[in-house]
Amino acid sequence: MVLSLWETIEWSGPRGLPERTVAHLQLSLLAMAVAMVVAIPLAVVVGHTGRGGPVANAAVTAGRAVPTYAVIALLFPIAILWGLGLGFWPSVVALVLLAVPPLFTNTLTGIRGVDATLVEAARGMGMSGRQVLFSVQLPVALPLVLAGIRTATVQVMSTATLASIFGYQALGSYLTEGLAQRDDAKLVVGTLAVGALWLLAEIVLGALQWALTPWTRTAGGSGGRWRRRRTVDPADPGAAVAGALPVR
Repeated sequence: MVLSLWETIEWSGPRGLPERTVAHLQLSLLAMAVAMVVAIPLAVVVGHTGRGGPVANAAVTAGRAVPTYAVIALLFPIAILWGLGLGFWPSVVALVLLAVPPLFTNTLTGIRGVDATLVEAARGMGMSGRQVLFSVQLPVALPLVLAGIRTATVQVMSTATLASIFGYQALGSYLTEGLAQRDDAKLVVGTLAVGALWLLAEIVLGALQWALTPWTRTAGGSGGRWRRRRTVDPADPGAAVAGALPVR
């Protein structure tokens, strides 16, 4: 079985495993980048100002209601007509719609979840709205924002295999070829390749989240390198703001 799998893998050329892996990453990362640019700033503005929440939620939820396959199928003829190639751009649009809801929801929840007394204390210290956002709300919300990015990335990398149905050569091509040729070895190679890529993304993003949010770790669990949040006096607004922010 192992020998059959090894013989199935091509290591060079447009149908090779390295080339298809790069193509899969290009599709997934572009979709994630566009989704982050759209969803995260929108959620930050809505969460900070408290305005436009119902409209934004409705728009984001609408993207979740449309099946990814249907979006690609609807946009595929347009891409052909405009000479945009097979599968890539329709898949980007569909994957952006897939990634926006978890990014938006997690970011909005994180911003809105900041303690109101903490925000008021920061304003009482004379901070402007922008300072409150960047110095208080975003640091506190960062763990949820990063969790949303991890969730969306895993979903996008897994679903990007659908692009191969519409002619885009990536890891999903092993699955479509395996089904068409009744080749179990190709099905296994495609499944393992996508799974390995998903696992790698989860490990990298998990390590990034761990590194960027040290205040979510206890002193005992990190070898004592990171201190717990300092104890603050509730009557002191300045101490309340400082105590809620991450410290090393």
